[in-house]
Amino acid sequence: MLMAVMNQTLVTEFLILGFSETPQLQMLLFPVFLLLYVVALSGNLLIMVAIGSCPALHTPMYFFLVNLAVVDILCTSTILPKLLGSMVADRTISYGGCIVQLFSFTWSLGAELLLFSAMAYDRYVAICWPLRYSTLMDSRVCRLLAVAVWTISLANTSVNTGLLLHLPFCHSNVVEHFFCEIPPLLKLACAPTRLNEAMAFTADVILALGNFSVIMLSYGCIIASILRIRSASGKRRAFSTCSSHLLVVSLYYCTVIYTYIRPASRYSLHKDKVVSVIYTSVAPSLNPLIYSLRNTEVKAALRRLFS
Repeated sequence: MLMAVMNQTLVTEFLILGFSETPQLQMLLFPVFLLLYVVALSGNLLIMVAIGSCPALHTPMYFFLVNLAVVDILCTSTILPKLLGSMVADRTISYGGCIVQLFSFTWSLGAELLLFSAMAYDRYVAICWPLRYSTLMDSRVCRLLAVAVWTISLANTSVNTGLLLHLPFCHSNVVEHFFCEIPPLLKLACAPTRLNEAMAFTADVILALGNFSVIMLSYGCIIASILRIRSASGKRRAFSTCSSHLLVVSLYYCTVIYTYIRPASRYSLHKDKVVSVIYTSVAPSLNPLIYSLRNTEVKAALRRLFS
């Protein structure tokens, strides 16, 4: 819906284009996204319940895994219900609803990137400083890291969303995406967006590339420490505690860096929608599967939970 104010037509609601350019494909995608949402929601809830009910899993590694599950639930619940609704009914979203969706998604995105660094640091201390692990990663340190993760990501999304609120949107209200994200919204603004792009780019460099560098440095030290282990079984145990995290990080960072480390003007409707599906829907669904199927302690906790 458009509203005329001071000889300018302002947008009061947006039309989410989604996958409507191919209706037949959209009907095929509905059960796929429904399955992804069910798997993400049930899988992450199961991880939280299993860890919460098993005192043996009340360790820093699983504390951060619970936080990751909360982030994944926030991410998918922000995007997928509205996407599923738009596939069968109304494809419009109010201006306020779009801003709330953007805020929640950006918050979860920043928190996930920071959590990966916290989890990498935890594995670094566990493998490289095993005798000091209980001291360096006590409950107080874990809580401080978790508070820092949520606070920094909240500050990031507050700044970028606040800057977006100052932009007028006029003439076109069609969002070339399946949810409200910064790059496609900036394309609709009828005012200069250089400040928005500069702040978003700075935040993304710090959160994406900065955290990715921290993770790579941590794993460089971890690999060097593992190679010094003499027994083959010891090496396998050390690698097994890191492989799940490294697999999730690789999947997530490749797609996020591709999407955000570039100007909004370079946004591509078809390519970016496919890439966005990976970090908004596929990754949150795979995370509980990767961490449970490749982790004997979590599998044991789930068996006890169901038995």
